[in-house]
Amino acid sequence: MHLQPWRLIEHIYCEVGDKVSKGTDLVRMDQTQYKTTKISMANLEVEKNRITQLLRSGSATQQQYDQITTQYNSTKEQLEFLETNTYVKAPFSGVISAKNYEDGELYGGQPILVLTQIDKLKALVAVPETYFPLLKRGMKLTLTSEIYPGKTFPATVEIVYPTIDPSSHTFQCKIVIPNGSNLLRPGMYVTTTIGLGKANAIVVPYQSVEKLVGANDRYVFIVEDGRAKRVAVTLGQRFDQDIEIIAPEIKEGVEFVTTGQHKLVDGVKVNVVE
Repeated sequence: MHLQPWRLIEHIYCEVGDKVSKGTDLVRMDQTQYKTTKISMANLEVEKNRITQLLRSGSATQQQYDQITTQYNSTKEQLEFLETNTYVKAPFSGVISAKNYEDGELYGGQPILVLTQIDKLKALVAVPETYFPLLKRGMKLTLTSEIYPGKTFPATVEIVYPTIDPSSHTFQCKIVIPNGSNLLRPGMYVTTTIGLGKANAIVVPYQSVEKLVGANDRYVFIVEDGRAKRVAVTLGQRFDQDIEIIAPEIKEGVEFVTTGQHKLVDGVKVNVVE
């Protein structure tokens, strides 16, 4: 909503917490400029009709007609803009979440009202990069909230963003959440679950994964020929105290170092304690 700074706010129709429907009157600004432009528009319409009749009878030139038409169209566009920004209506249904002015104050640039849509919410979810080929637009998923134990909320994947964050090895997807019951509110923390089928995964204790100092690179130590070998890994899904890791070098049956690995260096001989 683009309003001219320092215009007088005549009346605000809503208070914080009010539910409003699309098209509901929200704010009425000072009407002086709108009413003046409306009068000019009416006069121009009369003049345009007069010039049109004269043009047909040959008593007016095409240039006169073009000039009045240009002025008429410009004033009409200005009037439509002023009407929208003088009698401000709700562009969608929602709840008034903030009110920054009172009747009679001058508008100074800060939003007069903040209208928040809550019957349909959207959220960004960070997903491990290993699931990028599996996640598609239109997939269904469920949400849970600690506020409502045992209750689930359906959602749909709207956008799968095409880039991977190199620091976190995750990508984002935007989900749409129907919220006709208004139980969920913007800013709430929720957990998402989406079924992507079954897959074999290598899972290790979370504390066995080390982080390279000064970077976000992760690695683990495995035992190979009696010596410690440092292997860079990508993190996948976390399961309580365990974490999924992905690395081409790590196969089923590989021995991991889970204790004292922060003291190891690559290639050092290790003693395996049963």
